[in-house]
Formats: sequence, C-alpha cells, structure tokens
Amino acid sequence: MLRTTALLLLAPWLLPAQAPAGLDPGMKSIVQVAIVTRDIDASARRWAAVLGMPVPAITTTRPGEEVKVVYRGKPSSGRAKLAFFRLGQVVLELIEPVGGDTSWRQFLDEHGEGVQHLGFQVENLDEAIARAAAMKMPVLHRGRYDRDNGDYVYIDSEKLLGVTVEFLHSDRK
Repeated sequence: MLRTTALLLLAPWLLPAQAPAGLDPGMKSIVQVAIVTRDIDASARRWAAVLGMPVPAITTTRPGEEVKVVYRGKPSSGRAKLAFFRLGQVVLELIEPVGGDTSWRQFLDEHGEGVQHLGFQVENLDEAIARAAAMKMPVLHRGRYDRDNGDYVYIDSEKLLGVTVEFLHSDRK
C-alpha cells in the first residue's frame, strides 16, 4: 500500500483524470465537415468522382429573412447552394455562398475554397453557446433550417481552434 501511495505521489497522471465539462455532450462526434466553394456544381462532380458516389441534389436555401439568418449580430439576406454527401456518421457538405453577408462569404473572401467548419449535433444549444462565449468564442452566424425544424449556429472559433465550429440542434418533436 505504501509503495502504491508513493508511486501516485510521484506520478499523479496515473490517477483517473477528471474529464472537463466541454461545450456539450454532443461535441464527442463530428457529424459534418463543410467545404466552401465558388462553384458547387463542379465541386460536387469532383467529390462524386473521388467518392464513387452519384452527384447529390444541389439545393438553394431559403432567403435569410425567411430562416432568421443573423450574421455578426445583424439580420442577413444571405443564402447558399448546398450539396450533401452522406458518409456514414459524417456528412460532407459543400456550400456556395449566394448573396448577403454570411460566414460562408467571409471565409471564401478571406481564405478561398476550403474546409470552413466542423459540425456537431448538440443537446443543449443555449448552454453550448454560453460555454463557447465564456471561452471567448461568440456566435458568428446563425439561422433556422430551411424546414424550420432546428437551428444552426456558427461559433467564432477560428482564431482559437483553426476552424469554425457549428452547433446543429433539431427541435424536439
């Protein structure tokens, strides 16, 4: 017993670690990787060829005013063309910004085409937003799904994490 106690005093990392709270239990799995592109048709064809899958349907989101888009605290008319490849647990989302101020347009203007965000399905949206803000990662862009059955929220996490984090939260049925 004395030998075990001495070992733990000299090597505290052998003790079970206390897991930090994190932003939300849903943050344990990435559900979406999103790439912003200038030409979604061409990008969708290239990804389909690489993945050996059919080109997915490309849709255009409803106008920002209809789905309550807010970018940097102000209402936005921003829209996007979207294409989704379902890859098991993760969805690869292609996004082409269409008019209006959005984080998608900002990313494309500042970085060009590339991975813009990682999406997580969160359990408690308000709490996840508050915890992110406490870590100096405020809301950047948010809105409702086109079917008005949930919210998406982009967190301004690029400086801290190197990528934007998206919280996805479906309404309770």
